[in-house]
Order: sequence, then structure tokens, then C-alpha cells
Amino acid sequence: MHANWKLVLAALRSGSSSFGQISKKAGLNIDAVGSACMAMGEVGAVKIEAKESESYALTGEGKKFLDEGFPEERAVAKLRAGGMAKLDGEERKIGIPWAVKNGWVKFGKSGPEVVGEPREYAMRKELAKVAGGNATAVSNELIKRGSVELKVRKNYSAEITAKGKQMLEGAGDEIGELTREVIVGNAWEKSKFSGYDVGATVSRSFAGRRHPLARLMLKIKTIFSEMGFEEMDGEIAESAFWNFDALFQPQDHPARDMADTFYLPGKACLPEKSLVEKIKKAHESGWHYEWSAKEAGRRVLRTHTTAVSARYVAAGKGKPSKYFSIGRVYRNEATDYKHLAEFHQVEGIVVWENATFRDLLGCLKTFYSKLGFEKIRFRPSYFPYTEPSLEVEVYFEEKKAWLELGGAGIFRPEVCIPLCGKYPVLAWGLSLERPLMLAKGINDMREIYRNDLGWLRNDKIGD
Repeated sequence: MHANWKLVLAALRSGSSSFGQISKKAGLNIDAVGSACMAMGEVGAVKIEAKESESYALTGEGKKFLDEGFPEERAVAKLRAGGMAKLDGEERKIGIPWAVKNGWVKFGKSGPEVVGEPREYAMRKELAKVAGGNATAVSNELIKRGSVELKVRKNYSAEITAKGKQMLEGAGDEIGELTREVIVGNAWEKSKFSGYDVGATVSRSFAGRRHPLARLMLKIKTIFSEMGFEEMDGEIAESAFWNFDALFQPQDHPARDMADTFYLPGKACLPEKSLVEKIKKAHESGWHYEWSAKEAGRRVLRTHTTAVSARYVAAGKGKPSKYFSIGRVYRNEATDYKHLAEFHQVEGIVVWENATFRDLLGCLKTFYSKLGFEKIRFRPSYFPYTEPSLEVEVYFEEKKAWLELGGAGIFRPEVCIPLCGKYPVLAWGLSLERPLMLAKGINDMREIYRNDLGWLRNDKIGD
């Protein structure tokens, strides 16, 4: 038997006691008493009774009104002293209507006039009673006005049962807890240790853990690091220049419409003039329209992390490198089981003059095999900034369909040459949420963000 159990049972010998009284008799803090009583209640050693008690307390507003007076009291005093001009907002909006209701003020041709005195105001008397702890009831008006709040408290008491008395008598000098004193004082040599019920029911402990999405991010970062990639990062609020123009996406492309993109107020700064001129030339010679710096300077929530890739390609000036990033992106589109307006994208680029399309497929296949997916396929596709382009798909058993995981390809010369003067650059933008759906058997992507504690607690960390 635990040492605290013995102390609590001994304190209950004289009869039923509240947890507070047991705390004083046993020399334990009230939390330890409560824990011991609840545990002994489950085995029938004590009988616990809970009674509710109600009390009233002043709110912050109630304390203010008690010190300074109610708005209607202050309004009457100020009207007598100098008229409406001296009243503050609270006294005008709350004080005047209440003063009229109480018969202290009426409205004449020239405005509100004082016709009564707020002497012995009943509400102030009630506030004083609450503050002094003498209020057994208060008017509903005070509670409605938020000046007073009702507090309900549970008071627990315990009573020893026949089983508890038997346990106390049988415990004798048993040692219920192995402490330093017991070991150093050699008490363990002469005493008997109480037994432990290893089959007893215990409450489940919920340890802190990373969200499944955060764990997948960490796994992906580890995989790319093992493959020799460095991590890159960028801003969520981006310019249309880096989000669209640097990627050779024409300024009249439908994806730039408000229906697909979240635009922000203000104007973004463009990079150095020489790079802007190169991008302008690529657009005007490739798409045959007059390119607008004003349109490129619009601020957007990035629609893809490829904007980060464009910045790093330009900054690296063609130096051989391998980068990846995991970041949030935003699309102004309808949500369903496989689409969200706000989601994550796994970005990657390989800058190397000798890179080939087979290298791109090899990188993607290696990445997904390390993630644990083998049933994948590559399907030809189109993106404004890559050629050739492809989509990566994995078969989703729950939906009996192939699920697109992202797009990839080789940056077009119109992207690479203006940014860094080199070609080719391998690039991909993959989904983060969809692989998690496959790994966890989730049918609806929205479930990931619903903060279902049951799902989060029961999720297997090793998956």
C-alpha cells in the first residue's frame, strides 16, 4: 500500500472529512490527498462524496463600477455639473439609457434633463455584498451586465469503508515506497514491502509528439540530405516577378487571375535592372506581347515554391548545385478530398550542365522509394516553365485511382538562360499532404488539419 494511502486512511479513522481537513491531518498537500482518495475509491477503500457550492464574484467591470460608480450614476453627476459634453462613451451609451430606465433622467427639447437622484442605488449595494462575500443571491441584471459572475465549485469529502479499515489494519509497518531513507537506515532489512497489483487499471498517458505532417517533413528533409541536397527557404509573400515572370509564365496566363491567385496590397521590389531586362526580353520574344513591369511588381501569396527555386538559380549563377525546400503555398481554388487552398509543396532543383531527363526520373524514383512508395508512374504533362514536363502519380487503393503527387521537368531555356546563363536545370514541385494520405490511409486531405485529438493520439509514431 502506498505511503499516502496509509496517511489518508489514518486521517479518516475519526469519520468523514473534507479533502482540506484530510490534508491538515495527514500532512499532505491537497493534490496528493485527492489523488490518493480517487485511487482508493476505485478499489473500494474509501467512499467519496462531491457536493457543489455556488458563490458570486465581481468581474473586472464590477470592481470598476464599485470603485468609480455605475455609468448611470456618473452620467447623472456629470449632467448636473456641465451637460452632455462631459460624458464619456460608456456614460453616453450605457449610462444615459439606464438613468432614463431608473427615472433619474428624461429627455426634453434641449436634451437629457436630470429629474431624480441615484441615492442608495440598489445595484451598488449588491456589488458591495458580493465584494464582502455576503451575497447569497444577486439580481439577473448584474449578471447580464457582466458585473458579477456565478462560480460553481465542487467540494469533495471522503469516508473510510470496511475494506479501508481492513487494509489499514493489515498494512502494519509495511513499506509502500522505497526511498533513500529506507535504504540508508536499513529499514528494508526488518520490514515487509507491500505488494503491487500489476494488473490494476491505470489511466493512459499521452506523451508529447510531433504532428504526423511534421514527422513527414523531417523524414523528407533527411532523405534529401542523404541524397546530397541542401535546403533552401523563401518568403511566403512574393512578387509576381519571381512567382510567374521569372518562370516564363505569360502575364495573360489564366493562372494569374484572381480566381487562382491570392493578391496582396502594395507593390513589390523588382531585382536588379539587368535581370529584369533579360526576363522582359524572354517574354516579348517568346510570347510576343508587351511585357509590363507594373504587372511583375504585384504582390501575391506564392502559388508554388518554384518561386524559391527561381531565386536560388539566379543567385547561384549556374554553379552546379542541388537544393530542396518544403514550404506552404496558396491557391484560390475550391477544396475537396484531394485539394486545399493552403497546402505544402516539396520543391527540388538540380543545376548541372550535364543533367539529363533520365537523371530527373532517377532522383524522383529514389526519393519515393526511400519514402516507401514503389507503385508509381510518370505521365507526360505540360507546365509553362518546363519542357519536357511530367506528373508523378501513385496508385491510391482507397479510391481505386492514380493520385497525382506533383509535377516535374527540365526548366525551359527561357527560364534558365535569363536567370543564370546555364542549361539545363532539373526541377520538381511535389505534394506533401498526399503522400501522408497514402501512408496513413486517409481518404480526405482535410482530415490532416482538423486537429482530431483521437487521431493524433492514436497515430503510430513509427509509421
